[in-house]
Amino acid sequence: MRPDTAEPRGDEASEGFDSWLALQRVTDSTRANIVADVVGHPKGAPSVDELDYTNPSLEADTIRNHLKVLADAGVVEELTVPAGQRTRGYPYKFYRVTDEARELFDRNGLFPAEAWQRQYDRVEKTTEIKELEAMPRPEA
Repeated sequence: MRPDTAEPRGDEASEGFDSWLALQRVTDSTRANIVADVVGHPKGAPSVDELDYTNPSLEADTIRNHLKVLADAGVVEELTVPAGQRTRGYPYKFYRVTDEARELFDRNGLFPAEAWQRQYDRVEKTTEIKELEAMPRPEA
């Protein structure tokens, strides 16, 4: 049974966003932590390196697998720096919450941006992480 607040509206159904699937995917505690870090990131689009730092109990490959699950459900989207604009040794893939997922979260009181941004700001960061946070993000 799908909760009323999770029913896709006309525009969501036509684009293939399944609110119920999205909610199922973010209820996993590890994926919920990753989504919270994405929402809390100062630019709203961290790299796997940044997510690895904020989730020290996870391996980078595990984070990538969770991001794939979230992307397949339409919760996050991958932003990629074009090949000619990449800087050697720096990430070129970043992840942000999709507009559809943000709207779903707002309707259901999930992942409030201001609260997660305050939480993210409290994390003590290395110089390397601060440098990664300052990197420009590609547009969708």
